[in-house]
Amino acid sequence: MSKPIEASIVVVDDEPSIRELLVASLHFAGFEVNTAASGSEAIEVIEKVEPDLIVLDVMLPDIDGFTVTRRIRQEGINAPVLFLTARDDTQDKVMGLTVGGDDYVTKPFSLEEVVARIRAILRRTREQVDDDPIIRVGDLEINEDSHDVTRAGQTVDLSPTEYKLLRYLMDNAGRVLSKAQILDHVWQYDWGGDAAIVESYISYLRKKVDGVMVEGEDGEKHKVTPLIETKRGIGYMIREPKS
Repeated sequence: MSKPIEASIVVVDDEPSIRELLVASLHFAGFEVNTAASGSEAIEVIEKVEPDLIVLDVMLPDIDGFTVTRRIRQEGINAPVLFLTARDDTQDKVMGLTVGGDDYVTKPFSLEEVVARIRAILRRTREQVDDDPIIRVGDLEINEDSHDVTRAGQTVDLSPTEYKLLRYLMDNAGRVLSKAQILDHVWQYDWGGDAAIVESYISYLRKKVDGVMVEGEDGEKHKVTPLIETKRGIGYMIREPKS
């Protein structure tokens, strides 16, 4: 019995080897995939397929990925766009977001990272359509409408940056995020790139989110089970405690 299709994706890249790798990896992950090798072909395929998400190379032989995004947005196609860029350039990243992109991956990339980014974007965009504003990981909840955060029913007061960091971790629950990814998403490319700021804010979050005291069955107060984990040399993640 074949597993259900998770989402429909269009992959646009003029390099056949990259297209083939992405198609194989995304098929294996449970996605339906269509491809295009140029900007003009991409527009035709996207209009025909109406995908759930587009993986789009910035540098294409005819019209670039930014122009493709502008054109499909003008036509009312709102599928999220994950840019592939060979240049780790802040200006490119900002331009990508300005024209209506949702995220980017810098070449060379790992296929696992691409799949993780795709799933994070789909989860984010699908939650926006959902009527339920609550995001949950274990007994930790964020209300997207009011920006209220609770842990074990108790209110957790967070600064705006702490909230953005927690929201990003919860968007990617169960996945390890590198310091570079966190810097790019939480500080929105404005920060100089000092990874120490990530460590500091993770520490702040831990004290507030994992430092909540609850009363046990024995009537004694104790801390909640930690949700935020450090993967040494890799990054950070949040996930429900193992039973």
